[in-house]
This record gives sequence, structure tokens and C-alpha cells, in this order.
Amino acid sequence: MGVIGGHAVIIGGSIGGLVAARTLSSRFTSVTVLDRDRLPDTAADRKGVPQSPHAHALLISGRRTLDRLFPALTDELIAGGAVPFDPGHDLLFHQMGALRTRFESGQLGISLTRAYLEHTIRRRVAALPNVEIRDRTAVSGLFGVSGRVLGVELDDGSRIGAELVVDATGRSAGRTDRWLEELDCPAPKTTTVKIDVGYTTRVMHRQGGELADDALLFLMSAVPPQDKRAAAVFAVEGDRWIVTLGGWHRSHAPVDPEGFTAFADGLPTSIVSDLLARTKPVDDQNAERFTYPAARRRWFERLKKVPEGFVALGDAICSFNPLYGQGMTTATLEAVELARSLDRHGAATPAMARRFYRAAARVIDTPWQMSTSSDFMYPETVGAKGVGTDLLNRYVRQVMLASHVSVPAHRVMLDVQHLLAKPAAVLRPDRVVRSLIAARRSPAAGALD
Repeated sequence: MGVIGGHAVIIGGSIGGLVAARTLSSRFTSVTVLDRDRLPDTAADRKGVPQSPHAHALLISGRRTLDRLFPALTDELIAGGAVPFDPGHDLLFHQMGALRTRFESGQLGISLTRAYLEHTIRRRVAALPNVEIRDRTAVSGLFGVSGRVLGVELDDGSRIGAELVVDATGRSAGRTDRWLEELDCPAPKTTTVKIDVGYTTRVMHRQGGELADDALLFLMSAVPPQDKRAAAVFAVEGDRWIVTLGGWHRSHAPVDPEGFTAFADGLPTSIVSDLLARTKPVDDQNAERFTYPAARRRWFERLKKVPEGFVALGDAICSFNPLYGQGMTTATLEAVELARSLDRHGAATPAMARRFYRAAARVIDTPWQMSTSSDFMYPETVGAKGVGTDLLNRYVRQVMLASHVSVPAHRVMLDVQHLLAKPAAVLRPDRVVRSLIAARRSPAAGALD
């Protein structure tokens, strides 16, 4: 690894853009991060990240990668109030009609707000001597020549040259596609899976012990296709509970306190309603709501012609159903692959971009398969369904039932969900047999027949 270029520009200062700035800082003489928002000086939500106030999951693979990029980051986050937990024991997971069996996994997760994580990473990145973060700076386009990006143009008409431009702007891909087409670069094909997800969040005071069995987190995914509701309760910094309720296909929780509580009361487990009865809200305002109509994957790796001096990253490549909590981790892993691709090719060439998009696709494949397959358990889901999805879902349903009584089944599901193992781990022949046998002992098995 060494310096291979003069200047890199990253459009977007969210998690993906910040992690990309860290990986590029040791490979370019200077790095500039541009964001149209006013970036807060504290761990506060901001307009450009509308999902920020809601429950977020940093998967274990993401936490480990961030620790390698930012040494002792986990320790810093915990010292500032992030809540450490064992995902096998401290997380109550109600899925397919019952709770997964609890066990000591030996894995370390941390629970915290999106704003706190972003603020802490931004502070680390801003301290790098060759990185500049410029907020309140809007990009209006790219400039360059046919097939090659040479930099960005700002709203005020000024230009910033760059040997590499990274699009980390999120789902606003249509604008970037137009910019690239002006430089004779085709836009990638897109797959969309319509899910009509929406969720609502309230923040409650936390004294400890209000969640059942002294757990620190709770997740609930209802039984498809009859029920489309989901819930999350996370202990976070500041002695708070984040309570997020919602679901698929317009099963959205109301924003008023009474409607929010009524939604919780109607869930198939009383865990959330019991917590709400034991706690007080941080404020008496209506809850925050976020809606998300469709997951989307853009197939850059299939392009025959990719621009020189440009790559997309994070949600600009693939935006997942947020109920699965995969986005921050996937963007982090992609930023690492971008660094590896630059090291391999030594410059921001089209060959480098092609290698990066292939590597990013391998990162994306597992969470995309997991999330879209689960989404297609609901007949209302519209989009391109992968070959064998229905068969896979029938089997995964049995593994979920097995996880109610079987530690090995719970462990393999945990490893796959945290991107520590490929989905194929669930399909090992010995696990198939054990899961099918254990599924018969689930307390929910009879109810689902």
C-alpha cells in the first residue's frame, strides 16, 4: 500500500463516504469529502439522513472492520455510552412465532444511535491530516471528457479536480446517471423490489431492567404472509431506549402516542407494550416516521464500459430493505474493497473500477439474497424474484423454527445475518437434517401448520 494518486473527492459525508475517506487517505495525497448538509458538531440527527432517528444495527462484521480502520473505535464508542451486548444472549429475537433460544455466543455487538456512530467516525476522519470535510457544499455535476471523470462541479460554478470521484450520495442515483451519460458513460441496469416499508420511532428513558429477562435488545419479525409487522427495541447511549415499530406493505405504525401504543399492544408478543408501560418518553412529541418504497440494486459489475476516475459506493450501488440493518456494514466492507482494488491496479483506471464493482457485488450478494428472499415471503412484494427463492424460503422457515429450540440453528442464523458466514452455511447437509428435526420441537410449529 502506498500513495497512488494526488486528489480524491467523495460526494456524500455519511457512513459510506466517511469510511471511504479513511481508506483513500493512505492512497491519495489529499481527500475532500463534500456534503450538502450542515454537519452537526454533536451526535445529532441531520436532514440528509432521514432514517437517522430510527433503530440502526451495526453488524458484527461491520464493527470488526471499523475497528481495523479506526483502532479502538469500539472501546471509544462504549466509553461514550454505546451498549455492548452478546447477540446470542442479550438480544431477544421473536421470529416465526416464538423467541430464539438464548445462548452465550462469545460475539461482541454494540448498540448505539446512527448519529453517534456517524459523529464519532466523522471526528476520526476529520483528524486525518490530508482529509478535508466540507459541509454545506452541493455538487451540481461532474466534469471531464468522454469516458473519463476529471472532477466535480459545485453549485456556485466552481470546480474541484480529482483523479478519483466517489459517489456516496445514497439513493439519489438518477442525478449521477445523468452526469455520467453526459460523459458518454452508460448507466447500469437496476433491479427494484417493491416492499412499501415504513416504521415509526419513539425514544424512551432507560433505567435498566425494563426489557424482559434483562435483555438489552429486542427484535420481532412477524410470521409471513399473514402478518407484516416488525419491531425493534435497542438500548442506546444516553440511558435511552429506541423503540421502532412498523412493517412491510403499509403496515406502518401511527406517529401519535396513542396509536403507537395501540400498534405495540397488537403485536403477537407483549414485550414491547410491557416496556412502553414501564418507561416514559424523552419528549411528548409525535414519533418520527420513515418510509421506504423499494429496495434497489444497480448492476455496475455488468457494464461493458465504466468511466475512468469514478466509482459509486454504498446505497448508490445497492440500497437494502432497512428492516434488516445491513446498509452501514455493507458500505464499510465496500470501502475496504475499493482500497484493495486501487492497490491492485495502482490508479483509478477502468480496470480498477471493474475489479471494485465485482468485489462489491460479492459483498452485496449475501445481504441482497437474504433480504429480498425474505421480502418475497409476502405475496404483495413486486420485483425480480431470484431462481429458487420459494424453495429456499420454505427451508429457511424450518431453520428459523429450529432456532427456537436449537443452539446450533440459532448460531448459524446469527453468523449469516451478521455477514460472518455465507448463506450456504445454512444448507450444509448435516445442518439440514438437524434443522428439520429440531423444527418439529418448536413451540410455534403447530401454530404454523
